[in-house]
Amino acid sequence: MPELPEVETMRRGILEVEGSRVEKIDWLPCRLKPILTAPAKHLFRRRAVGRHIIKVDRVGKRLALRLEGGDSLVIEPRMTGLVLLADPPDREHLRLRFQLSATSAKNIWYWDRRGLGSVRLLSKRAFEKALGPSKLGPDALDISKKDLADRLSTSRREIKVALLDQRALAGIGNLYAAEILHLAGIHPQTRCEQLKPAQWLSLHQAMQEILSQAIAYEGSTLSDGTYRNALNQAGSYQTQHRIYGRAGEICTSCRAGTVLRILQAQRSTFFCPACQVRRPLHRKTKSMHTRQRGTV
Repeated sequence: MPELPEVETMRRGILEVEGSRVEKIDWLPCRLKPILTAPAKHLFRRRAVGRHIIKVDRVGKRLALRLEGGDSLVIEPRMTGLVLLADPPDREHLRLRFQLSATSAKNIWYWDRRGLGSVRLLSKRAFEKALGPSKLGPDALDISKKDLADRLSTSRREIKVALLDQRALAGIGNLYAAEILHLAGIHPQTRCEQLKPAQWLSLHQAMQEILSQAIAYEGSTLSDGTYRNALNQAGSYQTQHRIYGRAGEICTSCRAGTVLRILQAQRSTFFCPACQVRRPLHRKTKSMHTRQRGTV
């Protein structure tokens, strides 16, 4: 967290800053772990102050504020970062303030409880090197079913793990990968190479449905209450979660299975063994070998 729906909600929440002018940048005093910012403060200010924000973009799980002159102000919230126009949840975890003019929004605040996020000012060339197609796959909201299958179908990785690979597909994290696979009826430990064409279609449809619905609900605010939208209000998609965080509960979809929790790539995965049946690996090959042994 935040994942694509939360960052897209942040993007939409600050669209009013398009056309505004950056008047001042303040690194706010904070006794906690500092966030990563680059370049050095004096260079950052020199390149950004006085520039207009031409466009507010999202690149996977990052915000990109496009500045006149070609630089991009890239904000990566990671685990606990928030991009706000309204007053922040508290002052203790405030990291940066961008003072603006020529807009109804007077400030953009960056707040980060754990200090894991980053704010970088990148030139066109640096942006392409760090976040271009060689580093990030197509956006999960834009990718076609064919491109999704082409990118992953030959992989021997488990599908849940593959969906988290930002080089293959940008924007999906742990929470939404579990929700997508549940709606698609695919066991999270299924290898990508085992999925049939109909399953790739189901996966793509589930991806679009889950992500679009989560954006409509302005993202998921989990039990720690950290994630907030640009106006410091909680998202509400957590009320719609089908599977995430429901280990030990009866599946709300089939009413037959009990939600299980396993670890994949050191991350929690939630799934329903009744809805998401794991097919035997190389079943046809094993059957052929059995028949051959019987004829010897």
